Amino acid sequence: MPASAYARGGKRAFDFVAALAGLLILAPVLAGVALAIAVLDPGPVFFRQTRVGLGFKPFRLFKFRTMRAAGGGPEITAGGDPRVTPLGRLLRKTKLDELPQLLNVLAGDMSLVGPRPEVPKYVELFREDYALVLSVRPGITDYAAIEYRDEEAILKTFADPEKGYIDKVLPEKIKIYRRYLAGMSFATDVKIIAATLWRIGGS
Repeated sequence: MPASAYARGGKRAFDFVAALAGLLILAPVLAGVALAIAVLDPGPVFFRQTRVGLGFKPFRLFKFRTMRAAGGGPEITAGGDPRVTPLGRLLRKTKLDELPQLLNVLAGDMSLVGPRPEVPKYVELFREDYALVLSVRPGITDYAAIEYRDEEAILKTFADPEKGYIDKVLPEKIKIYRRYLAGMSFATDVKIIAATLWRIGGS
């Protein structure tokens, strides 16, 4: 478990204040997206899924729903997935679908910056690695989220997207998670947040 003063308390304080401010500032955007989803594809506004958090504790992750209400299918999404709605494609491209995770940050399930939370199925395949990865709260963004921003397009190149994710993509992500943990600091988190916003703005 990281033992720096920032990891022990400063990171959580930063997360809480920033997530609360973000929810207040972005309230009109959140309301607009929710209304658009409700009108264009009636059904639940949010997508909720069990992910594995700090110390292997499961929690319910929130996203804006980007797939058709009558869903089902694989837990990963490759480019061109017919389940994704036209609005959903826009939300995914701009990362607006991730904004409800500020609620997860506020609740203490997630951090603004940290390894992306995985579903239990994939965590169990790499449980030894995740014993270290989940020594911190998972995050909305991190180095891996930036590097694999076009993950759906990458998965589409595999004959079997899920096998490609398990054999190639996730092991690479875990290496990146380890790099973040080794250098975790307030300055690093601010740098990652800035880089994320820059990448989104340039999309």
